Amino acid sequence: MLNQAENNQKKIMDDLGAIQQWEERYKKIIQWGKELPTFPEEYRQEKFLVKGCQSQVWLHVSLNPQGQMEIVVDSDALIVKGLSAIVKKAYSGLKPQEVLNAPTEFIEKLGLKDHLSPSRANGFLAMIKQIQLYAQALSLLARS
Repeated sequence: MLNQAENNQKKIMDDLGAIQQWEERYKKIIQWGKELPTFPEEYRQEKFLVKGCQSQVWLHVSLNPQGQMEIVVDSDALIVKGLSAIVKKAYSGLKPQEVLNAPTEFIEKLGLKDHLSPSRANGFLAMIKQIQLYAQALSLLARS
């Protein structure tokens, strides 16, 4: 039986895997980015920028009352905004420990590394690393 993180990842892989042509997959990823909720202006600050992204990516994570991570994200580039939507779909709604335990093989299985420029692929990985850092910090805070 899959846990929530694996379910989230499977849904992403199923949605993109159903599309054979990469051009169409890009359109789907861009569409996901366009569907992101409006990013709160108070988080559009330097301290919320993801380091390692060529484009500007703002990322903020908080815990809801159920102890689940709520992710808000935005970017100034369409494809990167779509990639950030993938990160949100994969990890939002999970508890910090679930994020830390979540497998990351889905990134390779999506085939994005082979179809993104090296700088975009590195930026995508930087977003995931940032989510994991938030999860680690929030997990430590929850214990204290």
